[in-house]
Amino acid sequence: PFAMVSDPLRPAATPALTPAAPAGINPALFQRAKAALDSRPWIRQRDFIGVVDFGLVSAEPRFHVVHMPSGQVETFRVAHGSGSDPAHSGFLDHFSNRPGSEATSNGAYITADTYHGKYGLSMKVHGLDWTNNNAMSRAIVIHNAWYAEPDMVAQHGKLGRSQGCFAFSRADQWKVMNRLGGGRMIYADKLA
Repeated sequence: PFAMVSDPLRPAATPALTPAAPAGINPALFQRAKAALDSRPWIRQRDFIGVVDFGLVSAEPRFHVVHMPSGQVETFRVAHGSGSDPAHSGFLDHFSNRPGSEATSNGAYITADTYHGKYGLSMKVHGLDWTNNNAMSRAIVIHNAWYAEPDMVAQHGKLGRSQGCFAFSRADQWKVMNRLGGGRMIYADKLA
């Protein structure tokens, strides 16, 4: 199991959840994420959620980790699937839940177990919606990858592409997994 590491610099939690979108997050996307969390009262871990804005280009930090009691946000770059960006423009063109699509899926996810795989320590995710319910069978996970390191943006103006996984730089992957491990929700989408 993956243990959460306490952060002495983070303020103590307050009882109320963040009502409005924290700075830097599309308000409509944040409201969708919050509604997805609110509609699943069985999700016990509600201190942090991930909100992924796939409407932004991959060169931009677009994976937001929100501390719900305080509204504080940490934002990271994340790759999307090659099947969602066949021209490799850096923009996610479309989502797919189809096995073999190598595309990113949208919707709510919950984090699951960690394991050591091709990219080292990785974290499984379960898709909670019809748009991503094949996540486990497609082996969609959180992992680090060479093509998600900052030098890719410096050299190419965009990150490389995954096979549908949430791929981060090595340093960012650790921070994301540390905050969102243990059954926390991630909401990924793109507003038209």
